[in-house]
Amino acid sequence: MEVIHSRCAGMDVSKRDAKVCVRIAGSGRRKTVETVRTWAATTNSILALREHLVAEQVSLVVMEATGDYWKPFYYLLEEAGFEVMLVNARQVKNLPGRKTDVSDAAWLAQLGAHGLVRGSLVPPAPIRELRDLTRARTMMARERGREIQRLEKLLEDAGIKLSSVASDITGVSGRLMLQALIDGQRNPAALADLAKRRLRAKIPELTEALTGRFNDHHAFLAQMYLDAIDQRSQAIAELTVRIEVVIEPFRAFYHLIGTIPGVGVRTAEVIVAETGADMSVFPTAGHFASWAGTCPGSHESAGRVKSTKTRPGNPYLKAALGTAALSIANTHSTYLAAKYRRIATRRGPMKAIVAVEHAILIAIWNMGHTGAEYFDPGADYYTRRDPERLRLHAIRQLQRLGYDVTLSPTAASA
Repeated sequence: MEVIHSRCAGMDVSKRDAKVCVRIAGSGRRKTVETVRTWAATTNSILALREHLVAEQVSLVVMEATGDYWKPFYYLLEEAGFEVMLVNARQVKNLPGRKTDVSDAAWLAQLGAHGLVRGSLVPPAPIRELRDLTRARTMMARERGREIQRLEKLLEDAGIKLSSVASDITGVSGRLMLQALIDGQRNPAALADLAKRRLRAKIPELTEALTGRFNDHHAFLAQMYLDAIDQRSQAIAELTVRIEVVIEPFRAFYHLIGTIPGVGVRTAEVIVAETGADMSVFPTAGHFASWAGTCPGSHESAGRVKSTKTRPGNPYLKAALGTAALSIANTHSTYLAAKYRRIATRRGPMKAIVAVEHAILIAIWNMGHTGAEYFDPGADYYTRRDPERLRLHAIRQLQRLGYDVTLSPTAASA
């Protein structure tokens, strides 16, 4: 097998250390030499490893993506100008019965030397910083949601059914009522009278819902949950302000993808952070969609297709695309909405959601290459493309209902 990199290193990384195999391919009568050493995961040790690889004239370093433990090694080796390849563990599994850290390092070095591995996308430092911020905001939002759920369970324990009447128990009206409960107010009518705006129309229902057994124990826990919710909200606001600063170099791409229906401000920020705002790293739109996990999988054996389930993708990007697709599913005036309904009717809403996510990614890839804003073909795109199909479908539907259908063109269509 052809050797692509005559001097290659494979790294099996763990929390405490890394097993590093330096592979020097032989030529002529010289045998291939593989040397494995253990290096600690501290910065000084990694810097010493870097000097060792420079002395060995290594041209490629292959490491497995193990949690976050690969990051110190990757970043320091990248700074020194090494070609560092981060690979997916699923794609470099060692032979059964040979699973040790040392053999894994040697196996990675062999695969890298012969060019049998593909590197994962590791964006540049500015995108990595933006990605850290957007992911932190996503986690804070999830934690805030969990605190609200804990508060709601506490109210259920106290017999307070506020969430059955108010859609948001932490809204303006909900917070006023909860704070009054915590401060000692137990009169349901007085609590219901704190409702604002449209919720005042539900004062009788609120009076009934706020009748319970809320006591000092519930008040203590409710105040703790409200404080936690406020802390999460403050953190989300601070992260959003910071994201606005860090995303500035990618503002053009951010505004560009914001023209796609369903892609809001927060969704666009996540897409920029997770994709890197550089579509040139993906050869085709299909590669981009496959990388994101919105394409059918391929599992065929003996001529039988066993599964076409979508491949695992970036969970943060998938969540943002899912939010955009669900937003589109609730509209009627766009091409993507028509695409969703067209597929959902035949194959179900879940497959339709994935299809819309795929269409959004294809649009993003093309927009990233052309710089053009999104052009919506319109909700009537499928009708204009094949009007005869729609006419026959309508006739068949009427015939199933027992009607004898005779069509004649109108003056406008003639």
